[in-house]
Amino acid sequence: MEKQSIEQLQKIATQLRRDVLRMVHAVQSGHPGAPLGCAEFFVALYFDQLRHNPDFKMDGKGEDLFFLSNGHLSAGWYSVLARSGYFPVAELKTFRKLNSRLQGHPATEEHLPGVRIASGSLGQGLSVALGAAQAKKIDGDDKLVYVMMGDGELQEGQVWEAAMYAAHYGVDNLIATVDFNGQQIDGPTREIMGLRSLRDKFEAFGWEVMETPNGNDMESVLIGLEKAKNLTREGKPVMNLLHTEMGYGVDFMVGTHKWHGSPPNDEQLAKALAQLEETLGDY
Repeated sequence: MEKQSIEQLQKIATQLRRDVLRMVHAVQSGHPGAPLGCAEFFVALYFDQLRHNPDFKMDGKGEDLFFLSNGHLSAGWYSVLARSGYFPVAELKTFRKLNSRLQGHPATEEHLPGVRIASGSLGQGLSVALGAAQAKKIDGDDKLVYVMMGDGELQEGQVWEAAMYAAHYGVDNLIATVDFNGQQIDGPTREIMGLRSLRDKFEAFGWEVMETPNGNDMESVLIGLEKAKNLTREGKPVMNLLHTEMGYGVDFMVGTHKWHGSPPNDEQLAKALAQLEETLGDY
């Protein structure tokens, strides 16, 4: 895929936000908040960093792999997959509809290109990514494995079992990213079950930890992903703490858990889209 400028990448991220809002509005169901906050990450990964092939093969041999553990971000992931050529953009209009390949949480039985595991049952993605990363090592495949998790998801015990395993076995071809927005469905994470210092925790588990302080700035996200890549192959798994704001890009949605799983009504959609320029053409 041809390299894009930061300005071009930002335009794609803006279009992704439009896609997300229109998708969840159309069926009055879905999760707009976190996908809006992760737009820069999805676009930077798929349009710049990931060595991948939209001519999808399930085994992923010879290419980088990405797993979305927090599957409720599906609208954002579907948008970037479509916009990067995995399936027709027009298919986004089938999101969450009966018999659609674009289910509310990603699934494999419909064989949607780009999706290798069913996800959304939180806490499992890191374990799967570790298996894929170890398989690449066994196969002599030099490509990397990426996984994204939510910060609220880190309240799941399986994550920490996997974190311990990853460091113990030196799975150093893995880059895990935490969408660190401080929000979960019931409220701020600090009120539901405080996470304290994630840096200290992952370092104590034996990970190489880095932070991307502004996960809603395209240049910062690109620099962070490049830094994470440069930290691989050094004996430790890599953790990228990506600081984002839930609902970013829409003034009345930003920074609150209230839009975690709530679709906009007609008036709210119009107000939100007015803040986001149509850049690639709506589906």
